[in-house]
Amino acid sequence: MSAAPAVTVITVAYDSGDFLQPCMDALTAQSFADFEVVVVDNASRDGSVDRLRLPDSRFRIERMGFNAGFATANNHAARASSAEFLALLNPDAVADPNWLAELVAVARAHPEAASVGSLQLRLDDPDVLDGVADVWHVAGLAWRAYEGKPAALAPDDGEIFGPCGAAALYRRADFLALGGFDERYFCYVEDVDLAFRLRLAGRGSVRASKAVVRHAGSGISGRRSDFTMFHGTRNRIWTFVKDTPGGWFWLLLPYHLAFNLLYGLSAIRRGIARPVWRAYGAALKGMGPIWADRRKVEKRVPFSEVLKVMAWTPAAPFRRALHPRGHLPGN
Repeated sequence: MSAAPAVTVITVAYDSGDFLQPCMDALTAQSFADFEVVVVDNASRDGSVDRLRLPDSRFRIERMGFNAGFATANNHAARASSAEFLALLNPDAVADPNWLAELVAVARAHPEAASVGSLQLRLDDPDVLDGVADVWHVAGLAWRAYEGKPAALAPDDGEIFGPCGAAALYRRADFLALGGFDERYFCYVEDVDLAFRLRLAGRGSVRASKAVVRHAGSGISGRRSDFTMFHGTRNRIWTFVKDTPGGWFWLLLPYHLAFNLLYGLSAIRRGIARPVWRAYGAALKGMGPIWADRRKVEKRVPFSEVLKVMAWTPAAPFRRALHPRGHLPGN
């Protein structure tokens, strides 16, 4: 019986169009070869999976038979894997040849880290950053740090709150120990929620600044589509409620409510009020099980330690900041 590969690369596909084949072709060119690729098909209807050319025997397709969502599809592949690491790669991302090698090298150099993030550039303009990490704001907001900033501002390796699930490496043991992604989320913010839970469990996250992917960024679902706005808004509220511990929850709740009110009012001005306010209703409707799960979130480290890698200033969301005080390098 052959040994398990070091890495299982998971790509969740749903009507991925012309993005999917270049994504697979880039994996074929990786300098690190000890991996397998599982394309989890969420019942695509556009033929993109059916016409996919798999490069070699390391690649296979798993068909869910229905649209299970990003969270469930990744969990399905993770449970079936025997690899040390899980690498998540969106179908609208194209990895540089050394992407996997850099992720694995940084992971092995940082055993305290459960996950490693990539440096994401825009697919259509590699001089612009798509993000360098996921950031969580104590008021219950999330964003990709430095999104839209010049690529020249990209920071070196360092500690982050968590990786963007579009191009991330997880230790499979850590991923499965906390149950993987919350499948109620379907898609969006599940990576932030997992990063939050890993942090509370005492497991960190770092960035591999040389692990580069070019990413379309909601290239399939649409950055400001009703689908994206609904799931992103609902899920970040659930994350705040589920993961913010004890007395900190009540202390930060007014901050959370104020930001959501401002966000809801700005949604009216931006013409996205319908999905945002519908998400507020859905978040409240589904709050019972989320509230109950607060007791199940492992808390091995003081929340004051986790706060050190969160953003907290009111200006930070507008700057797409990475550091807690909301500053770009040199500012």
